[in-house]
Amino acid sequence: MSEIVLETRGIKRDYHVGGGLFRPARTVHAVKGIDLKLEKGKTLAIVGESGCGKSTLARMITMIDPPTDGELFIDGKKVDMAAGDLTPEMRRKVQIVFQNPYGSLNPRQKIGDVLMEPVVINSNVPAAERRDRAMAMLTKVGLQPEHFNRYPHMFSGGQRQRIAIARALMLNPRLLVLDEPVSALDLSVQAQVLNLLADLQDEFELTYVFISHDLSVVRYIADEVMVMYFGEAVEYGTRDAVFSDPKHDYTKTLFAATPRADVESIRTRLAKRAA
Repeated sequence: MSEIVLETRGIKRDYHVGGGLFRPARTVHAVKGIDLKLEKGKTLAIVGESGCGKSTLARMITMIDPPTDGELFIDGKKVDMAAGDLTPEMRRKVQIVFQNPYGSLNPRQKIGDVLMEPVVINSNVPAAERRDRAMAMLTKVGLQPEHFNRYPHMFSGGQRQRIAIARALMLNPRLLVLDEPVSALDLSVQAQVLNLLADLQDEFELTYVFISHDLSVVRYIADEVMVMYFGEAVEYGTRDAVFSDPKHDYTKTLFAATPRADVESIRTRLAKRAA
């Protein structure tokens, strides 16, 4: 039987926006009842335009924001943020990697301290062991031990994202939420980071929730795809099923608006332009 790492049942998130002189207060329904199940070792890609609610859903899954309604389960255990029962163990199970690697790293901290900080906060591991784990994790993500005492500004964008991934893995999470993790990187660096994520997933048996608007990236990395539109999941299925036979009109429009880079598609576009 498959092991379910993440499950949501009718999860919702509303935001109350204050009114002004000529505008009444209103409620924004950012996420409108999402049901999903994600098996261990699989990758769920959540796609959609900016403002569709995918990052809001990611913040609820990572227990940053509580849902307004619905239920969230991690490893089969219900998460109730309102009850204040989030233990350090539950926090360790889910980690997040943000879009901007430089903005998510403290510029005044050396890389070694960046990596060790989550362990300091969430465990009683001795200092020597923390250092050894941080050194080992640097190697795992393709960096060198001498990088331990350097600062974030000394690294390229791709290297900083590797550091952010290493920090997220320091607590041995079960679920990693990746919020547009390669969108700020050059294409060649994107490929390197995506390959790194695939290797780490195999080695550590990680489960990924991958937030993206780039369908080419999604097609490469995802096992399952959820398409969101104005806070709703309008399409949800395996990658092959969604890409080969999209059902919802919005999904078809989204796919049609994405330029294809193969030679035949380029020739077709050039012929249409010439005509």
